[in-house]
Amino acid sequence: MIKVLVIDDDFMVARVHAGFVSKEPGFTVAGIAHTAKDAITATKELNPDLALLDIHLPDMNGLDLLQRLREVQPDLDILVISAAREMDTVRRALRGGIVHYLMKPFAWDDLRERLGHYAKTYQPLDEATDQELQQADVNRLFGLGGQTRRPLPKGCSAETMVLVENIVKDATDPISATETAEKLGTSRVSARRYLEYLAEESLVHVNLRYGGVGRPERRYSWRD
Repeated sequence: MIKVLVIDDDFMVARVHAGFVSKEPGFTVAGIAHTAKDAITATKELNPDLALLDIHLPDMNGLDLLQRLREVQPDLDILVISAAREMDTVRRALRGGIVHYLMKPFAWDDLRERLGHYAKTYQPLDEATDQELQQADVNRLFGLGGQTRRPLPKGCSAETMVLVENIVKDATDPISATETAEKLGTSRVSARRYLEYLAEESLVHVNLRYGGVGRPERRYSWRD
């Protein structure tokens, strides 16, 4: 679960935002803070993954608090939620390394979209510290996930690609190129070309299975 700290000086607004977060699968409200002081204490004690941060707080500017929170927990991600619309404010927030800036007032769908983007991009990147990234991973991080896929490799067909995708999606456990080839009725080399293309597009996870002699076996599972 992604632990969220809601920081807003307005008690009712904070409660509403917390209610929004609690509705989103995969997220839980770790705590609520109404002042910068309380936010720093909560960050130390609760160790949240993500903070929803208001700019206007009674004891400190939210952008100054952003830096203080990073000193307490360097890996904390921050999504600014504020009525502040000044260019300088938005610029400072972006340079402070926020994951998004959402202006008040907003609809639940607006926040849900930002939370969904966070869950699909920043959080997986934090968890996969021992893996190399593909360009598609970086594209999603910078909001380019809606771009179309690269052309298929030479010799690959769109019809076979659909079959491979369905095989991986239907597999209850990560599947190998050999197993995919058996279901597809083609060679292991050909099946792996399709699977590696899906991996490069970040549509599948690559899991390494160690055991025996030689290189670890690459197994593939569909990204949810």
